[in-house]
Amino acid sequence: MDLMIQVNDVHFDYLSHEGQEIAALNGVTLDVKKGEFIVIIGHNGSGKSTLAKHLNALLKPSKGIVYIKGMDTRDQDKLWDIRQTAGMVFQNPDNQIVATIVEEDVAFGPENLGLPPEEIRKRVDEALKTVGMDKYAHSAPHYLSGGQKQRVAIAGIIAMKPEIIVLDEPTAMLDPSGRREVIETIKYLNKHEGITVVHITHYMEEAVDADKVIVMEQGRIVLQGTPEDVFSKVEVLKEIGLDVPQVTELAYRLRAEGLDIPLNLLKVEEMVDAICQL
Repeated sequence: MDLMIQVNDVHFDYLSHEGQEIAALNGVTLDVKKGEFIVIIGHNGSGKSTLAKHLNALLKPSKGIVYIKGMDTRDQDKLWDIRQTAGMVFQNPDNQIVATIVEEDVAFGPENLGLPPEEIRKRVDEALKTVGMDKYAHSAPHYLSGGQKQRVAIAGIIAMKPEIIVLDEPTAMLDPSGRREVIETIKYLNKHEGITVVHITHYMEEAVDADKVIVMEQGRIVLQGTPEDVFSKVEVLKEIGLDVPQVTELAYRLRAEGLDIPLNLLKVEEMVDAICQL
């Protein structure tokens, strides 16, 4: 598999209001392969959003190197290509929606690429259909729900034809219904469109279908592996102030009561099977 993202021993320091240097990233190394679905979790201040901004060259490392499909994010001449390759979706969709009509908003990126009108029309239609928002093409964004707005923001990114999408807590401001809409869209883009996904979240349930889960704490990666591997380490996660998926939490408590339940359960169906086998 081709490596789409290479993060090599990256450090990033920022200045506090008092003028002190504070380390937001402290030696992060990470590889992401083409087509992978990576979820990064960690509580506020762990460095996950700072890392996300490095993947789109919004931030540059204080030390270390980030490559996006072989392009060094410190290379100013590659900036345009990097941001076309790695699209970014932020927490608040209102901050990414720039037009008063949905289809015009989705067209904004392709227009800035200087594409011919017929190609822009094709990309807008395809992007809206992909995220299930084609019937809202002529609607005003401010009439949409939070989940629908976020799907429009994602459509605006995929109309640029990126190979990677980095999502920085895209469901944090949404209700459960909106979260479900957005997560289903992200999974579809990964599985059916082959887009490499880096999804940053503090909702543990959003990580259960990932190929790999990365846990960050104090600017470092402290755990990484499959969801089953990572979430089976319940006590380690609790020590750094993180929850685990509800099913895993139930398995942990049942084991504490003496029942022989595996700790690496993530889904309700797995729990039902385990209980039936007791």
